[in-house]
Order: sequence, then C-alpha cells, then structure tokens
Amino acid sequence: MVAIWLIWPGLTVAFAQANTIYVQRASLEADSAGWALDARFDFVLSRSLEDAINRGIPLYFTTGFELTRARWYWFDEQAVSTSQSIRLSYQPLTRQYRLSSGGLQLGFPTLSDALKVIKHVSVWHTIDRAAVTPGYVYTASVRMQLDTALMPKPFQIDAVNNRDWKLSSDWKRFAFVVNQHAK
Repeated sequence: MVAIWLIWPGLTVAFAQANTIYVQRASLEADSAGWALDARFDFVLSRSLEDAINRGIPLYFTTGFELTRARWYWFDEQAVSTSQSIRLSYQPLTRQYRLSSGGLQLGFPTLSDALKVIKHVSVWHTIDRAAVTPGYVYTASVRMQLDTALMPKPFQIDAVNNRDWKLSSDWKRFAFVVNQHAK
C-alpha cells in the first residue's frame, strides 16, 4: 500500500503533463499593416484523440491572442482580442489528414506532418497599426487549446466527461512596445 501511495503523485504529474500544450516561444513581427504573431507550441495527442481523428471525428485547435495595456485609473485597455481555429480531419478515401482554416485546405500524408503545421503559428496578422499607440507598453498574450465546442454535438457531451479531450495551454504573456517611428 505504501508503494502505491509513493507512486501515485508521479502518475498524476505525468498524466497532467500529457494533456498540456506548451508555448515554446511567441513573438510579434512587423508586417505591412501592423504586426503578425509567430508562435511555436508543443503537445502530444493522447491515444484516444488519435483514434478519434482516424475514425473521422474532426478536431479543432484554437489559438487565442490578446493585447492589453495596463491603466492605473481604470480596467486594463484591451486593444486586440482575436482567435483562429484550425480543423484537423482524416479523409479515409485519400488516406490524408486535412487541415482547414477559413477557405484554405491543406492535405498531409501523416498525422505528424499535419501536427507540425498546427504547432507553428506564423504570419498571423493580429495587430493593426491603428489599434496601438507608440511608446506605450502592452502585454501580449497567446494560448492554444483543443476547442471541443466546435465539434459535432454528440462528441461535445463525451468530451466534457473525458480527461483525454482536455488539451490546452496556459496564457503565455510577453511585453510589446510600439516604436515611436512605427506609424
């Protein structure tokens, strides 16, 4: 009984880490209309999520981005709040994994190839120049999660009660300052 008691905390830590998305890095890069997010995430799909994809159940990964500015006299100003979702599905006739976002669709021969694209968010225009004021310090926040609310209704119910379907990251926060010459 003592051996089980000593092993149990290690098992719960390992299980908790298996359902976590890690934000490896995140930065904002200037583009023609403002700034774009470049972020890398790391996660491993559980066996039940892989089985779900291979059985034709689509999974949705949503990346959220927020830009706020602290104010001493009122609530923080939320300059930007946006998200994008990528749909991951398997097409048994073509034996391809398909990623869909908006009108764009890409096919991949393996699940790992499709996940590489999901794990690297790049050139996502998140901030318009007019949304920020030069010289102010903003806090940029980014996270990713498996969005069960976008799944078909029968699977949403199962996902609520199943730990394997809870996959998300914490908010990764970093400072963002607009250069005076940016406008």
